[in-house]
Amino acid sequence: MKQMTATELQALLDSGVKPLMIDVREGHELSNGVIEGAVHIPMNEVPARLEDFAAQQDKPVVLICRSGQRSAQVGQFMEHVGFNDVINLDGGMNSWATDVDTSMNVY
Repeated sequence: MKQMTATELQALLDSGVKPLMIDVREGHELSNGVIEGAVHIPMNEVPARLEDFAAQQDKPVVLICRSGQRSAQVGQFMEHVGFNDVINLDGGMNSWATDVDTSMNVY
């Protein structure tokens, strides 16, 4: 699984590339901020929702959580079931809030 920093993700989005971004945090965490365009699917719901994004199996999928730990676990699972271009947001939303959008909360 690849790792991508918050600034690398911002540069990718600025370039016009629109990867599937899945935010695996719990619903109550979203009040701290979200990345525009990210789809919210809590970590424990991802296995049941794989059909929702099966067409993305060969396209970039960026996984997001608070710190990068839960999204890394989801990424390992997604690679195991056949996703080929899985990217973990290194440092998660806390890095995004520190390095890209300082109006968001670090928590």
